[in-house]
Amino acid sequence: MDLRLTEQQEILKKSAKDFLTKECPKAKVRELEKDEKGYDPDLWQKMAELGWLGFNIPEEYEGMGYSFEDLTIHIEEVGKNILPGPYLSTVVNTFAIVEAGSDEMKKDLLPKISNGKCILTLAWLEDNGQFDAAGVTMKATPKGSDYVLSGTKYLVDSAHVADKMIVVARTGSGSGSDGITLFVVDAKATGIKSEVMPVISLDKLCAVTFKDVTVPAKNILGKVDKGWDILRAIVRKGSILKSAESLGGLETVVDMTVAYSKERVQYDRPIGAFQALQHKMSDMWINLSTSKYLLYEAAWMESESIPNAKEASMAKSYINESYKFVTALGVKLHGGIGTSADHDVPLYYRRAKAADTVYGSTDYHREQVAQAIGLK
Repeated sequence: MDLRLTEQQEILKKSAKDFLTKECPKAKVRELEKDEKGYDPDLWQKMAELGWLGFNIPEEYEGMGYSFEDLTIHIEEVGKNILPGPYLSTVVNTFAIVEAGSDEMKKDLLPKISNGKCILTLAWLEDNGQFDAAGVTMKATPKGSDYVLSGTKYLVDSAHVADKMIVVARTGSGSGSDGITLFVVDAKATGIKSEVMPVISLDKLCAVTFKDVTVPAKNILGKVDKGWDILRAIVRKGSILKSAESLGGLETVVDMTVAYSKERVQYDRPIGAFQALQHKMSDMWINLSTSKYLLYEAAWMESESIPNAKEASMAKSYINESYKFVTALGVKLHGGIGTSADHDVPLYYRRAKAADTVYGSTDYHREQVAQAIGLK
């Protein structure tokens, strides 16, 4: 594994940084937090024109066809700036269409996603809060050549503005991984109600109620009763990319805190000259460096199609905790100003708290690592 970036990857990083610095400054981030939609449609179309929404879509479907590692580097840069909205959700769930969708589905949806005409999200978690197969209890009942969905999903990213949802439902009996099916559902279909939930990050996570929602069988991703492996792939890729977003935020907070410690003077000395604070910032740096290694090992393995479920879970569980640890220290080391809503550090602190549950919590991913090393 080579952690050095290629010339193309350096260009990807710089272009993302330049674009977001201009188009989505922190004032815009705060504005979108209060906006009902939670994203800017005009900004979304500019991102589509730059090819961002087609990063992982093959060229034959009007995409860019970049590697997973390239995408990871790009998302890390996005995380440094903070980009509110359904970008990560759309990109991650696009993988499922690319890898498991029918030819008809690919021809229909992938160009629309690439051109900014289709926002995707994943309706997975339920009120039991479980990330494993037993947590999927929502029923999909056969009705002629269709299926009928009834139940409620929680923490569905941007469901209120989404065009399509990948819905995880149970078509078989029991509580195991067999009998789970994934459906691509029109987010505005009759019988669907989306309500934004209050969350610390102020992201637009929704509770989505399905009441006798009819879905054609042609909208099934993969095969009936065999959707768990597809979901696992979504979660694995999503874990890596969410970790990349978190790593970008983590790195930004480290840089902000170190810079502040050199400027803030107390007792006639910069606070960075005090050993106790130096040790705290050293801890921040160690967490950053370890996080970066874990992330890029998992991303490289994903790019090379090397089995990496354990590495993805290692990265997600470690970066979840590191992001919370580093941003909490960042708030403390900034003192009173670090608790102000007008300062940037709290923007990252709130997102660090919320990132834990996205594509699997720390506890869930620790369990996956434990299983992988033979402890279960």
